Amino acid sequence: MHNTLITSVKRLFSFCFPRPFVLMYAFYATRSGWFDRAFYRGINPSLPWQYRAFPLLHYIAFGEAAGFQPNPEFSPGAYKRLNCDLSTLRHPFLHFVRHGFREARLTKDLPHSVSPANVVPAGLSAIAASIKVKSKHAIVIHLYYHDLWDEFSLRLHGLDIEFDLFVSICVVGDTHEQVRQAVLLDFPAATVIMMPNHGRDIFPFLHFVNSGVLSGYEAVCKLHTKKSPHRQDGEVWRDCLISGLLIGRETGAMLSRFAERGDAMVWVADGQHYDDKRWWSVNMAPAKNILRRLEITLCEDPDLSFPAGSMYWIKPEMIEMFRGLRLTQSDFESEQGQVDGTLAHAFERAVGFIALESGHQILQTSQMMSGQVSPVSTTPPEFVTAFYLPQFHRTPENDAWWGQGYTEWQAAARAQPNLPLHNHPYLPDTLGFYDLRQTDVMGEQAAMAKSAGIDAFCVYFYWFDGARVLETPIDNLLERPDIEFPFYLCWANESWRRNWDGLSGEVLMPQTYGDGFEEALAADLVPYFKDKRYQHPDGTRPRFVIYRPEDMPEPETSIQKLRTAWRNLGIGEVEIGAVRFHLKGAAPLPEDAVDFWIEMPPHGLVGNEDFIYGGPSGNPLNLDLRAGFRGLVYDYRAVARKSCEESYFKDLSPNTIAGIMPSWDNTARRGLDAHFAFGSNPLSFRRWMKGCLEQRIKHSYRKELFVNAWNEWAEKAVLEPSLQYNSAYLDVFSNVIETAKQGQD
Repeated sequence: MHNTLITSVKRLFSFCFPRPFVLMYAFYATRSGWFDRAFYRGINPSLPWQYRAFPLLHYIAFGEAAGFQPNPEFSPGAYKRLNCDLSTLRHPFLHFVRHGFREARLTKDLPHSVSPANVVPAGLSAIAASIKVKSKHAIVIHLYYHDLWDEFSLRLHGLDIEFDLFVSICVVGDTHEQVRQAVLLDFPAATVIMMPNHGRDIFPFLHFVNSGVLSGYEAVCKLHTKKSPHRQDGEVWRDCLISGLLIGRETGAMLSRFAERGDAMVWVADGQHYDDKRWWSVNMAPAKNILRRLEITLCEDPDLSFPAGSMYWIKPEMIEMFRGLRLTQSDFESEQGQVDGTLAHAFERAVGFIALESGHQILQTSQMMSGQVSPVSTTPPEFVTAFYLPQFHRTPENDAWWGQGYTEWQAAARAQPNLPLHNHPYLPDTLGFYDLRQTDVMGEQAAMAKSAGIDAFCVYFYWFDGARVLETPIDNLLERPDIEFPFYLCWANESWRRNWDGLSGEVLMPQTYGDGFEEALAADLVPYFKDKRYQHPDGTRPRFVIYRPEDMPEPETSIQKLRTAWRNLGIGEVEIGAVRFHLKGAAPLPEDAVDFWIEMPPHGLVGNEDFIYGGPSGNPLNLDLRAGFRGLVYDYRAVARKSCEESYFKDLSPNTIAGIMPSWDNTARRGLDAHFAFGSNPLSFRRWMKGCLEQRIKHSYRKELFVNAWNEWAEKAVLEPSLQYNSAYLDVFSNVIETAKQGQD
């Protein structure tokens, strides 16, 4: 006891009063930049406070002799062993920072656990085809250390929940087939795949995510066989990570609590929520690149909040965001024993920012049961409409104007990114490249919309002094009364122009408003008004919308003539609305000339302060836009916030229907002249929608909500399933609506 105390005092004295050699060593190490303070503290979490305050001095005085690593890429023992002429060095790291790095010396052991070259990831389609969601929860485990399976199996058998098990086995050594059989013996219904040693535990997990098999669960748990040999407390850390998530007979109660916590998106074990900038280490730049795929940008020196150890429970929104990253095997580095600085490590840190995107947070196990989240009052909409584009079929006009066989799909498929990682082309998933002349597709769309809480489609109606364009889908629908498709019509009364904006460029099909056009238009609309699926949102009047009423020479007079014509035709009163456009037309329309106005983002919402490229502030985010780009870029999140601020909506007419948009980007149509909102993804859309239900709907006309749009693929204003996000936008929409309704029960 006495000798131990004397030794401790001597160590502390030598640390507090370092010799000149130690100071010289510290000078060279600091100047080189090779000593990683955050890494050193991280792999030695039990260091006393005084050593944690001065980690480099601790390394020089004690750590190097004990074999500790000063950074992820340097091992003192390996440096001496791999460089035979240095085997007797007392201070290998000092040699490296002064000489070794210039001599390209080896600094660590290369891994021996390389998978055979013929090991390839299981095919996504094969995984997806064999799975049907059976349980509410899924548990995903990556087995790199095969000998740890029995430990996991024991914990899994002790759970009080039903779950579907997904296991990826790293093909290293000669025990992978043995462990596969062991997994299936313990859990015969498990889905087991073999994976190469690539991308740590992250790529195998994302491989499951990308296949779609993890979609549809209420919560998904991600685990792996962590040993972390670079940490002095690796086994204790692993036990802490796993036992805080798989907690025996209390797991079910915790998962119920996790589902109830509207503020939680990620659940981690106690002590595993890291929120200090020092944990960035060398991972900030690659993390920023990952997040850019989701149009999430970070400031120059961002705070950090992430689930350490890469083990957690997450909600389904996170699964779809991970899927939206579209990370594949080629994105991850080859395994060379790295303990930091890879895409896998950057992904780990990006997880927290993805959760924060919708205003959620990471909660630890003890936090899950403590405190209550005060619910924010939300108003569910009484009626929800989405704009619907009937463009997706061939027409003689489009063949003549744009080339044989042209549809909107060609524009969408040809789109080129205007930014690095700009997700173009933006393409459909579940419904494919449909042709709306096949009316059954419209029934599928309506079923999707209904399940998400959308009550009707507002279908564009193209009528030019009696001439019709794009009429086939809606006319075919009238011949198919068996198809459920609730709709009403919006007269897209702009002249058709080659620039697609109705404002500029060569006129392809003019809108002339000839004498008596009102009576002719009214008569042509009667068959649709009489269809049983045509919507009467107020319970009595059919609804009709005019896109640009101020384009008409005498809009107020024309609207009155339309009303009179419908009365004379036996329709009676019609509820007439108009889109609140961002530019005033030649003939302004009084607010009360129509029954309601529709807010149609982005029109009227984007101000000079919202531009992040092409506006007064120039390029504040330093966006690396394509050479020759002449368009405009604005901040989606800023526009969403403005939409929900009283200072904005108090000036709108009280008969305005609140509007939202999932995204907006007309790159497919206008290329280098595009206008687009940057920062849109399912979670930022969720945040906007939630704010709308909290702030806007109670002030909206008849408490209605309008979405721009259901299927504007060439403007990326789409709720339908896409290749990037699958059904995430619809899932978010449904979840927010349903949560608001439950809050009123």
